[in-house]
Amino acid sequence: MIKRNSLQFLALGTVLVFAVGCGDKGAATAEGTTTGSTTPPATTDNKTGKTLHLAFVTNNSSDFWTIARKGTEKADKELSDVEVDFKMPSDGTAATQTQILDDLVTKGEDGIAVSPVDPKNETAELDKVAGSTLVFTQDSDAPESKRTCYVGTDNVAAGRMAADEVKKALPGGGKIMVFVGKSDAQNAKERFQGLSDALKGSNIQILGLLTDDTDRVRAKANVSDTLVKTPDVAGLVGLWSYNGPAILSAVKDANKTGKVKIIAFDEEADTLAGVKDGSIDATIVQQPFEFGYQAITMMAKYLKGDKSVVPAEKKIIVPTQAIHKDSVEAFSKKLAELKGK
Repeated sequence: MIKRNSLQFLALGTVLVFAVGCGDKGAATAEGTTTGSTTPPATTDNKTGKTLHLAFVTNNSSDFWTIARKGTEKADKELSDVEVDFKMPSDGTAATQTQILDDLVTKGEDGIAVSPVDPKNETAELDKVAGSTLVFTQDSDAPESKRTCYVGTDNVAAGRMAADEVKKALPGGGKIMVFVGKSDAQNAKERFQGLSDALKGSNIQILGLLTDDTDRVRAKANVSDTLVKTPDVAGLVGLWSYNGPAILSAVKDANKTGKVKIIAFDEEADTLAGVKDGSIDATIVQQPFEFGYQAITMMAKYLKGDKSVVPAEKKIIVPTQAIHKDSVEAFSKKLAELKGK
């Protein structure tokens, strides 16, 4: 693949404006609701004549979502007639996420942007929610549901990008194992599909896909077991954000740093540190800030009557990029700016 400067990457996307808005509606609480106000009550300029209450629901409590929250906060500050409710299912289960969705509908949310934990089995729930409120999906899609639009990564393309990095790391070929939280999550299925398709016919063999149900202890144990049971494994690929740190920790414990190649996803601190010191060959990064920012701003426009924000294909794709040792410092600096650090 062609390397791009990380600053150029962060300038891509449908709407990529990273400056913090001027207003301040209050800080997000640990539960995700917006509380406290240092400005006058929100004015309204939409057709309903009321403040729009919009929710953003994640699929787990990974640090990945800290960046997405910043995007929702920016949209919240910019839109005087919008209040944002940010929710994270602490255990990463479909049951907890379903309860959150039901509670939000009961509260009367005008729109919900959700990353479905189990799209296939949650389709009926999403359809029920869509009967009461506007539903967008973000990060992971539920294409068979009645959601109005998806905002996020082209995960098949992201999987192919990961495959390119595997080929670079293992020019002589070898066996690799792949790790993810849940194999039935749409983004996991699509990333694995892209990875598998791109490696077909190559000298690289995928041994399997191991899941951990978003349990970080189990995630590391899966890697440790692989290193013991398959001592000749040449590469390890983590498809979800916390898999990178879990893989790196297990590889270090086994004294195989540098001997086993690692390709990760997203930008957790330990992952970026691993890329910087060379123990992780590359990480495929998304733009979770844009997931948050665009989902909220698009739902607001849609509810105000601008249906043109949703394209015919009902998808808004936010680009990804591979981060290597030579680009990680600039990327980390920009990431810190996004987080306000």
